[in-house]
Amino acid sequence: MVDAKPQLLHLVMGGRVTDPQKVEFQDLKDIHTVGYFADYTSAEEAWRSWAQRTVDDAEMKYVIVHLHRLLEPELPAQHS
Repeated sequence: MVDAKPQLLHLVMGGRVTDPQKVEFQDLKDIHTVGYFADYTSAEEAWRSWAQRTVDDAEMKYVIVHLHRLLEPELPAQHS
């Protein structure tokens, strides 16, 4: 059996923020959920794609949320 990489769930989302220096969205109903990803690399690719589409709009921000850290905080921290 092949050793499978552990699933480290990530969420990529974005929307218009109240201040470009913060992550407070103007309207939660308008948040764009890009998707859920099993590893950081996949999430980063999706984040980069969407962030670059809105690079000229300072009020638009896309972020990666490390859901695996919220769901299993007792696990050791990993860059993923």
